[in-house]
Amino acid sequence: MPSGPPRFALSPLEEQRFGARTVRVNELERAHIPGLLAFCREQAVRLVIARTASADLEAAQAFEEAGGRLMDALVYYELDLARKAPAAAPVNGIRLARAEEARALADIGAQSFQGYRGHYHADPRLERAACDAAYTSWVERSVLDRSVAEAVYAAEVDGRLAAFATLRRNSPEEGEGVLFGVAPWAQGRGLYAELIRAGIAWCRAQACARMVVSTQVTNLAVQKVWVRQGFEPSRSYFTFHLWLS
Repeated sequence: MPSGPPRFALSPLEEQRFGARTVRVNELERAHIPGLLAFCREQAVRLVIARTASADLEAAQAFEEAGGRLMDALVYYELDLARKAPAAAPVNGIRLARAEEARALADIGAQSFQGYRGHYHADPRLERAACDAAYTSWVERSVLDRSVAEAVYAAEVDGRLAAFATLRRNSPEEGEGVLFGVAPWAQGRGLYAELIRAGIAWCRAQACARMVVSTQVTNLAVQKVWVRQGFEPSRSYFTFHLWLS
């Protein structure tokens, strides 16, 4: 029997982006698959985006047998804020973003995530421009909609917007650094590490016990930054896409 109710729901946002009725599933277990496929038939779903815990190979293999294709491997890192000494104040130029900067920060997202090898770009059936636009839209909505991100930090270099970080609380105990981007012209200046430190300070100010971040397992550069800040690997997932028509 599954350990809990299946966690899947239609995703109108992805349907709008890609023109295919989509369902998302988190923590998919083998026992959830028959119910998921029945739901898809009832709702005329074309695309399933499902994540399985990487330790649950039974679920991963069963979803492959159902036609799912592996698109990425996602790794989470966690920082115990009680064990992490407070960081120095963020450097000058890092501050909360303003609503009128949403478009400019979205442009930085477009530059920093163009061709990014997440699960969207790994799927040859999804239009490349639509995959790129997903990140642009995500950044803009994060600045304008507090249900997407509770805080967005912006970094400036010589008065020019150069980078961003989006943050949210997943629970009273857990804060998350969701999305970070640095404009290509501003890379190599340590802005990413400074934004991670700003995120740590924000999570601490929300009285969170821990902060989490995630990325593709192949994205080693950011994982090295996290380790230097005291983060440790905590869990990982496989992402699958299943096309039903």
